[in-house]
Amino acid sequence: MKARLFFADAKVKKAFGKLSSSSKSEDEKIRGWLTKAFKEIQQDAFCGIQIPKRLIPKEYIKKYGINNLWKYNLPEGWRLLYSIAADEKNVVCIIIEWLDHKNYERRFGY
Repeated sequence: MKARLFFADAKVKKAFGKLSSSSKSEDEKIRGWLTKAFKEIQQDAFCGIQIPKRLIPKEYIKKYGINNLWKYNLPEGWRLLYSIAADEKNVVCIIIEWLDHKNYERRFGY
């Protein structure tokens, strides 16, 4: 079942837009990884690794009202975090953020 993708908020959407308009090689590389990940997630929303509910950062629960969190591993230690929701007809993936490994560990308190 195909999923529809949405950014969690305007800030996340704007961050992706900045990657798209940047000419920095690092930004182009990350944009390419994210674009590939978005396509794969649209094909199979459950292709990532589910994060146990007890490990979901409280900030995400409070800010986005999510009850599940998935991690998609990107190259070079980067992580894409998203949540999955559904209604009667559609699966919806909510892109929360992408982080390098250091910030990912910090976010989850590792």
